[in-house]
Amino acid sequence: MNKPKLLIVEDDEGLCHQYRWAFPEHELFVAQTRRLACDIMARERLPVAIMDLGLPPDPNGATEGLALLPELLDLVPEAKVIVATGSEDLDHALQAVASGAFDFYRKPVDIEVLRIIVARAFNLYQLEDEIRRLRARTRLSPIGRIITGDHGMLKLCSSIERLATTDVPVLILGESGTGKELLAHALHELGPRADKPFVPINCAAIPETLLESELFGHERGAFTGAVRQTIGKFEAAHRGTLFLDEIGDLPQPLQVKLLRFLQDQVIERIGGRRPIQVDVRIVCATHQDLPTKMTQGEFREDLFYRLNGVTIRVPPLRDRTSDPVMLANYFLNRFASELGHQKKAFSARAISAIGEFNWPGNIRELENRVRRSVIMSEGRLIEPADLELAGASEQSANLDIRAARMKAERQVIQLALAQSNGTIAAAAKLLGISRPTLYGLLEEHGMVAAPTKSAAEEDKSSGFSETRLA
Repeated sequence: MNKPKLLIVEDDEGLCHQYRWAFPEHELFVAQTRRLACDIMARERLPVAIMDLGLPPDPNGATEGLALLPELLDLVPEAKVIVATGSEDLDHALQAVASGAFDFYRKPVDIEVLRIIVARAFNLYQLEDEIRRLRARTRLSPIGRIITGDHGMLKLCSSIERLATTDVPVLILGESGTGKELLAHALHELGPRADKPFVPINCAAIPETLLESELFGHERGAFTGAVRQTIGKFEAAHRGTLFLDEIGDLPQPLQVKLLRFLQDQVIERIGGRRPIQVDVRIVCATHQDLPTKMTQGEFREDLFYRLNGVTIRVPPLRDRTSDPVMLANYFLNRFASELGHQKKAFSARAISAIGEFNWPGNIRELENRVRRSVIMSEGRLIEPADLELAGASEQSANLDIRAARMKAERQVIQLALAQSNGTIAAAAKLLGISRPTLYGLLEEHGMVAAPTKSAAEEDKSSGFSETRLA
């Protein structure tokens, strides 16, 4: 196997020999100057470096070392740089750590202590590298704007990818704020109509008197105020996709006209007499219970079966076990960058509150709360109060010791799954337990896990499991 690579930046030849003796299991790259160290790092992209702050032409000071540190981190931002300093130069060591150094040790060198520091640096680098690879795989998902580690959502994304290549009508069901319009966009963008218009319209947001004109257009003089010919959403979406959001609120007279269009793809503008052939794919969405509306006579049964070529049911955020924390971190990084704020992080209490909360407003509510917390929080850490979730834990207080223990155990499992992007093997490693033990805990807590490949196949993989939480 290839030896782990280690950069040594040291101008003392005797110490260089000592390092070679101390790290025989590593492949060492030795540099005596700042320029040579940068050349080696640029060429080899080494994960860990040991660097003396006193380098020529200032071997008795720290100017060269402190100047070299950001240069190494600019070349390899994920590298772990360990700085060496004399006993009297603690201020320089602290300055180096503040500038991004992983750790420091004082001369004279204690080899056993240094070995421990180096081992920790390699372990952290490998863990972060595994997370980077997991995130890279997520970005290769066919639906780039869907952030999820939930098995059910990943399966739904695969269904969207397959449906995108067809023209079958799709009905997307789910609570408000679950991302139905994003999925409709994906159906359009992943299919053959991607270079044509995607036209959305919310059937609940436009008064009934105006909705027909919005959908079908009108001729000049068709009604008072119609001073010119106007095309509707159907014509605007020609050869593309028309997304009818909240289709359950479509008035019954328009349900008849929509049914007629679905039968022959022909429309007539208001006040017009000429049929217009339109080639449009229809995608609909609603948070309402359409079968109940049909039994109450509020939605046409024949229209429902026309629209319901394939049904996609989007799970609410509360049922996507590790997704609330994962999405919260995504929004946190996005808003901190967009709003020009310093980089912030959630406290352990905030992560626990996010995992506990029921999220009745789903992803839209989570997004809004995180945006507000980025703006309003004063410190680097975001607390539950910043998210207006301060009462979440208090409301669920329970004096039953077993229930409290189970609750704490579930929270830790949720946190590990969120940090590992829903990957079972990585979560088990974070928890310090075996994969079978974690499967048992998931079953005990009603958090069913669904492996995507067998354990034997995982043993042949590159070091981490593809098993994700369902």
